This record gives sequence, structure tokens and C-alpha cells, in this order.
Amino acid sequence: MKKILLSLLFILGINVIATAQEYKIVTVVESLVPNGLGRSRIIIANDSRDYKEFTTTRSADKEKNKKNKSDRGDIRVKEFNETKLLNFYNIGGIRFQNIAANDALVTSMINDMVSQGWTLEFVNTGVEAYGGKDDKNAIFITRYTFKK
Repeated sequence: MKKILLSLLFILGINVIATAQEYKIVTVVESLVPNGLGRSRIIIANDSRDYKEFTTTRSADKEKNKKNKSDRGDIRVKEFNETKLLNFYNIGGIRFQNIAANDALVTSMINDMVSQGWTLEFVNTGVEAYGGKDDKNAIFITRYTFKK
């Protein structure tokens, strides 16, 4: 009886370990351009790409170099969902209502992903801006990494 129980637990353990995991990245781009001129969006790719198809291997030995023959245009994903968000600024300056509205939409997206069986694993943020004296243009990017 003990052998049967141990064998069953072993088989179940292997099955859990062998379960594949899938990741999905959702990117939120929020404009920091004044006067409401920027574009803010939630972007979710519907297509996938195999990074290996676009990877080049290089070495000191030129004969061993392997070049990938794919075109950069092949990397582009044309199938994606784009959800409009409001910009942080309008003519009157920063709009806290817009930030609250964006938070509501992003929360809705996260809740929808979780209801589909995804788990939020990581959140990474960044700002792209020149940062010089007269810089008034920037974007705030947040990447949400989900796992299933």
C-alpha cells in the first residue's frame, strides 16, 4: 500500500513539474506631453514571435558567424489590441481625473487577465525623456508581466 501511495505521489509530482508556463507582457504607454498632444495606450500583442528567428550568433572566428536571414519587418506584430487612455496633461496642466481614469482602465485590464487565469508576476516602469532644460516631451511606460 505504501509503495502504491508513494508511486502515485511521485507521478503527480512529475506532472506538476512538467506543466509548461506561459508569459504575456502588457505595455501601458502614458504620454507626458503638455496640452494633450500625446497619445496614451494599453498595448497587448495578439501574435507571438520566436526570438531565435531574429537572433544572430557572432564569434571571433568569422567562418563560425551565423547570420539570420529574416527581415526586420518580419519582427513587427500587426495583430494587437490597443486601448485608448487619457493623457496626463491638457491645456490647463496635469489632470488628476485623467490619471484616475487610466488607473480604472488598467485595473479593469488586470482584473480581466486574472479572470482568464493569468497571474501578475512583475511590473516594470520607465520614463523616456530627453531631460534637457526645455524638455516638455516624455512618455511613461509600464510593463506588466503575467504568467499562466
